Amino acid sequence: MMRHISLRALAVITLLLAEIAVAGTPNRVIILYDSFGKSPSVTMDWGFAALVEYGGKRILFDTGNNAKIFEHNVKAVGVDLRNLDFVVMSHRHGDHMGGLAYLLKVNPTVKIYAPKERSGVYGDDQPSSTWYRKDPSLPAEQRYYSGAPPEIIHMGEAWSAANFQLIDKNIEIVPGMYLIALVSDKSGTLELRELSLAIRTPDGLVLVVGCSHPGVERIVQEASAIDHHINLLFGGLHQIQAPDTEVERIARVLHDQYKLDRIAPGHCTGEPEFAALKKTFGDHYLYAGVGSVVDLPK
Repeated sequence: MMRHISLRALAVITLLLAEIAVAGTPNRVIILYDSFGKSPSVTMDWGFAALVEYGGKRILFDTGNNAKIFEHNVKAVGVDLRNLDFVVMSHRHGDHMGGLAYLLKVNPTVKIYAPKERSGVYGDDQPSSTWYRKDPSLPAEQRYYSGAPPEIIHMGEAWSAANFQLIDKNIEIVPGMYLIALVSDKSGTLELRELSLAIRTPDGLVLVVGCSHPGVERIVQEASAIDHHINLLFGGLHQIQAPDTEVERIARVLHDQYKLDRIAPGHCTGEPEFAALKKTFGDHYLYAGVGSVVDLPK
């Protein structure tokens, strides 16, 4: 009897200690990579990376453009990449995945969520039954695999030892944390797949985007299906070449239609869009240059 009571007490104590540990961890985003900032200890460069800490989870979102600069910035702000729950790679562009070499050097087995693309840099598997059309009339030496292909054809990845999990649809990866998977229909990035991270908090969603190639409106609309109340939007909105009319329209849509509480734009958002968003959101516009730390809802 005493042994059962002791085991039960130990379980309760363990649970309480875990809850205390989670309660004592900060809820915040640390910007590790971007091309603007005011901290002298970090290096500015085109690209994006951020460490998201929420509810005891530590998530690396993208890895910047250059592995050496990424390493320098990570060390400068005191982030330990050996202690991550998972990584999200938003899309395949080099200014978001350039630091993967350093990440895998210090944490080679970390789970990395990445977009599933046919023959993409993150790898892929395709059933041979549908991968290519077959012609049995050809002699064996002219046929792929001599006419007897494997059931699954594996497409090699750029980082063969990495622990990639490829995503092609919206998914809740851990309780309260979601990946939004969309495909760009924009000229120049047509068919580019991109992941965004949505985190449910008591004060609404925190939405982290890489470049918003599928369109920030589409991403926010998808996020609204999880929770219509969006507390904070982080990351690149891809308005660097947009005309003034579009810049101002996006600012109004995010503020008036989707009623975002706060916005912390960065990376490819564009200087005119920074100005428009700051004017539109006022005190609810948060500065998020490289080296910045922005607190999240509790």
